[in-house]
Amino acid sequence: MKATTAQYDHYWDKGWVVVEGVFARDEAEAVATLAEQVSMRELTPDANSGAADRSADGAMAPRKIASPFYKDRRFRAMVLDERMTSLIESLLGVEPLVVTDQLFMKPPRFGTAKPYHQDNFYFECDPADHVVTAWIALDDVDESNGCLRYIDGSHKGPILHHEPIPGEPYNLAPDPALVDTSRESLAIVGKGGVVLHHSKTLHTSYRNESDRCCRGYATHWASADVTSTNSTIADAYYRRADYALR
Repeated sequence: MKATTAQYDHYWDKGWVVVEGVFARDEAEAVATLAEQVSMRELTPDANSGAADRSADGAMAPRKIASPFYKDRRFRAMVLDERMTSLIESLLGVEPLVVTDQLFMKPPRFGTAKPYHQDNFYFECDPADHVVTAWIALDDVDESNGCLRYIDGSHKGPILHHEPIPGEPYNLAPDPALVDTSRESLAIVGKGGVVLHHSKTLHTSYRNESDRCCRGYATHWASADVTSTNSTIADAYYRRADYALR
């Protein structure tokens, strides 16, 4: 699968793009079911870890699975599927390699908003144009259940300084005064679709206020020429001997 001309132009103009139907709905459901099983095994009562969310009445539910790529071959098979890799390559113009990943569970009426941030504040990668996040929708995702939101064109600006959110040490965000929400767009996507964004694009997602799940598989990619001033590239999955093991 390759990006259309319109999708390519949208990505480089806005800093993000939705591509529907990359995976079939039943493929997405199978991985979502697997994610539920893995997340329940890993559930911890430590809400400050960022791995779990609390509801208003104090109940807990899984929030995030770290590094699912190496936890089950079925995760690897989805990430390394040719439909996915060829789509990303058609946007970047170079071969994409998996750096890291997370699965976000976002159960109904749980958790808090993820503040606006830029991935490359964390990654510290160069060239930033060769670093992309591909977020696979494991559910139908819209405004009510907490879709991704983007600041159009923010990838053309600088990396902003991020500070920890009070009470949420795992969340870093820039000064809200620097985020031009008048340019905010919503990335509504169907189950099995993929939302892709540039490493410098400001993005956020709100709390899931619906009765539906909002499960998403975030995969982060870079080309072989990318370097980082921290350990992002040194620790990248593609540098492991078992990278392509399925």
